[in-house]
Amino acid sequence: MRRMFGLLMLVCLCGASPRAWAQTRPAVTAFVHPGMYHSKAELDFVRQEVLAGVQPRKSWYDKMVADSRSSLAWTPKPIAHVARGAFNSPNIGADDMGHDANAAYSQALQWYVTRDSVHARKAIAILNAWSGTLQSITNHDALLLTGMRGHKFCNAAEIIRFSYPGWPQAEQDRFKKMMIGIFYPVIQDFFPGANGNWDESMVLTMLCIGIFAEDTAIFNRAVNYAMSGPGNGAIGHYINDFGECQESGRDQGHTQLGLGFLASACEVAWKQGVDLYGALGNRLALGFEYTAQYNLGQTVRFQPYRSIDGAYNYPSISAIGRGNFQPVYEKVYHHYHDLKGMPMPFTLQVVNKMRPEGYNIDHIPWGSLMFANLPPSTGVGLFHPGAQRQDRYATASTAPQAPERAFDLLGRSPAYPGGRSQGLGVLIAGPSGLIWKPNLSIRRANADK
Repeated sequence: MRRMFGLLMLVCLCGASPRAWAQTRPAVTAFVHPGMYHSKAELDFVRQEVLAGVQPRKSWYDKMVADSRSSLAWTPKPIAHVARGAFNSPNIGADDMGHDANAAYSQALQWYVTRDSVHARKAIAILNAWSGTLQSITNHDALLLTGMRGHKFCNAAEIIRFSYPGWPQAEQDRFKKMMIGIFYPVIQDFFPGANGNWDESMVLTMLCIGIFAEDTAIFNRAVNYAMSGPGNGAIGHYINDFGECQESGRDQGHTQLGLGFLASACEVAWKQGVDLYGALGNRLALGFEYTAQYNLGQTVRFQPYRSIDGAYNYPSISAIGRGNFQPVYEKVYHHYHDLKGMPMPFTLQVVNKMRPEGYNIDHIPWGSLMFANLPPSTGVGLFHPGAQRQDRYATASTAPQAPERAFDLLGRSPAYPGGRSQGLGVLIAGPSGLIWKPNLSIRRANADK
């Protein structure tokens, strides 16, 4: 007997294309710091709850501290020439780089919470070890590896740079030189022909490099690629209009890998006032709900999905890795549900299964600790429920109180230059999959130019 699930209301952009968005998007001209995964307000909130012993956050923090990569005894293992080949062979320093980047991030978080400088110095020691040693990242998976590792180093460095006065400027400059001189050249042109998770990892790290280096051109290059790039990792190419992903027919592990990188890129962009989360009618929300629904054991709609250049053509959805969830759902649920007021029923089920999100060598770890149940007022972005805000892209905008409001791609209301027709719609989640039914009666001012 078929079962109908509840309704999920989503904000939808009808008829817009990634290229159209790129033409109307204002460029970032200055950065907010700290402003990658975490704002200062968010870091402060987590710190206050941990120090006050508020549960479950305190237990989540304790889980992070208990991890071996969070130990002061952790010894970084930098090498000059890192290489990773196809199917992870050879693996020369690739995993060590990932664990060390996570260790630096965990130490940075411990410093911020405890204000014990021993943790800041440990994070700096790890960052310095790599910036003083690394000379190249090569072999078949060099682009992917650079994308997977760079954002973690940058996030650790961002927290330390803007909260601890003891990192000498010369050492900060050397870290920046590593990012600009070694990481960025590897990923600057992306890899359009690869499966989309490659490009998405590169977009993520490129955003972070741009922020740390105060380089708006690098940051905007990553944003433009996410929206209008020719590769499978562009938002509109990776997730179709009912949530199926370019890699859904490959396996569920790589699908979640790509969604996780894309979600992290959206979070970083959001901290700088760019709403990639809301792009193409909250397309990322569709991708997460579709993937969560299938991996929870339910039936979803599928249509053969041919990659941009035709290299990959998956005729049916893949059950490989089905039900093996990756720790990438917490920040997405926080954004769409807590900030935007959107129901995310399948994502919530996964969050409840996974919580607390723990360690992962590819994704940023400790997602529940850092994103779960944050009050909307701590976020940095274009709008918050119940709040008035000013930002560089708009005059004062009133936050949406419920999802039955229409917004442009930057979350603003009621209109923006070069806008197109928009409207709300209903996403019906049922045994045949997620079906989007737009409401074309809601029109935008200045529409269809």
